[in-house]
Amino acid sequence: MSSISFNLGYRYLRSKKGGIFSFTTILAILGLSIGVASLIIVTSVMNGFQKELENRILGVIPHAIVYNDDSIENYEELIEKINANNDVYESSPYIEIQALISSSSENQPVSLIGIEPDKEKEISILPQYMIIGDFENLNNKNSVIIGSSLAANLGAYVGDNIVITTPDIKSTIIGSYPLSVTLEIVGIYELRTEIDQYLVLTSHKTAQKLKKFSTDQTESIRIKTTDLFKADLIGSNIALELGNSFYISSWKDTHGTLFEAIKFEKLLISLMLFLIVAVASILVLSTIVMTVKSKEREVAILRTLGASSNQLTLIFFTQGILLSVIGIFIGVMIGYLFTININNIINILEAMLGRNLLEAYFINYFPYFIDHKQILFICLISLILSISASFLPSLRATKLNPVEILRHE
Repeated sequence: MSSISFNLGYRYLRSKKGGIFSFTTILAILGLSIGVASLIIVTSVMNGFQKELENRILGVIPHAIVYNDDSIENYEELIEKINANNDVYESSPYIEIQALISSSSENQPVSLIGIEPDKEKEISILPQYMIIGDFENLNNKNSVIIGSSLAANLGAYVGDNIVITTPDIKSTIIGSYPLSVTLEIVGIYELRTEIDQYLVLTSHKTAQKLKKFSTDQTESIRIKTTDLFKADLIGSNIALELGNSFYISSWKDTHGTLFEAIKFEKLLISLMLFLIVAVASILVLSTIVMTVKSKEREVAILRTLGASSNQLTLIFFTQGILLSVIGIFIGVMIGYLFTININNIINILEAMLGRNLLEAYFINYFPYFIDHKQILFICLISLILSISASFLPSLRATKLNPVEILRHE
């Protein structure tokens, strides 16, 4: 009888006119497909944007910084000690100065960073995003590299001179005034993030002169860890190894709230999209209810032939399972195909609309990252919701009275 239940469950999906599916079945499958596909597309695109943001921002800012109350003496010895840690990929001296940059036409506050140009390729992604010049040019005396947005605001280009004014006071016989130095632009980078607007890089030697440090002094030590999301813990362990006079600051202190906000936004959008699946589950419920109502005569006959309550329930439950599996499968296929072709679709839309849809964003394409575990979770939750919706009306078939039904035939 179980095989009969499965066969009947499959037959009830079909149209009375001989079609593959009835109209109500098509609606339920379509609803599930749209819900699952929407979840896959949106979560994959948001995963892609999150990873791009992580790479472009966290690939530039230090994972962790070790510092103390004063300047760090003999920093090269400390760097060797830090690099001996298995959780550290690379470390280098790091000086950060809040300054004012000036050109012939504009002034703007910036963050001037003193780095080791030869180590930057191992510790940052910025060398990969140079559009003009090279990081090795920072080895030239009194040179800087700036972002494309800052260059546009200043009206400056490679080879131009800009003036950097720091908060440090220089005293002379004629009075005291902020320390200023003229530097040459030797390169321009472009991340297409807000970093392009304020981050200015110079050599560690130039920054030492601005801070009036000796050649063996630095302000802090920048650390690139092997695990980005454990940077605070790794940095704390390193600070303890170096002594109580050292402190730690990680990217979570400066940009942690941004990425927490992204995760929270992704969670909210996912919950909203799950409402589509919930609505589709109601369509499944309606389909089973209508099927039970239209098949009352058949149910009564099966009951008189000795069919048990479980066998009757299994007929309509099978219909719900098949409907759910088909809808989710189609949704997954649509989601995958749409996601991997999303940039082609966006290009077509841009051509039709005659405008760039991504001009306000920090990248000019739609990144995506398909997380298979996440998709499996989406499918599992969708299946649970739809199957649960089909189970309740399936039980209604067992409540029908075959005597009352057949009496009116």
